Amino acid sequence: MLQSIYLGVIGLLGGISSGLFGVGGGVIFVPLMMILLAFDVHLAIGTSIVAIVPTALVASIKHIQAGMVSWQAVAALVVFSMAGAWLGVTLSLKLDAQVLRKFYAIFLFLVSIKIFFQK
Repeated sequence: MLQSIYLGVIGLLGGISSGLFGVGGGVIFVPLMMILLAFDVHLAIGTSIVAIVPTALVASIKHIQAGMVSWQAVAALVVFSMAGAWLGVTLSLKLDAQVLRKFYAIFLFLVSIKIFFQK
């Protein structure tokens, strides 16, 4: 029961942050599943990737309707991010969970510092 409540809250927060900031899975889903549900980092990442697809679809439709999409950028991003995702998953699955978790924490920290001090 408590796990269902946590999943509902995580989903809601991820959806809001996805629509509001363009982030959700990696920034909200993964850390909260690791903290609240004791998911292993590999399980949290895999679950997040699958769960973010419908979330991104809903947010995409709203941004398309608002005319806030650069289709030229989308074309380039899709091609290269699919290649990058394949490489990233291949590497992720080879890394020990503790090593991956530490890399992930460093990544989140560096991104947050960059965004905080950006003008």
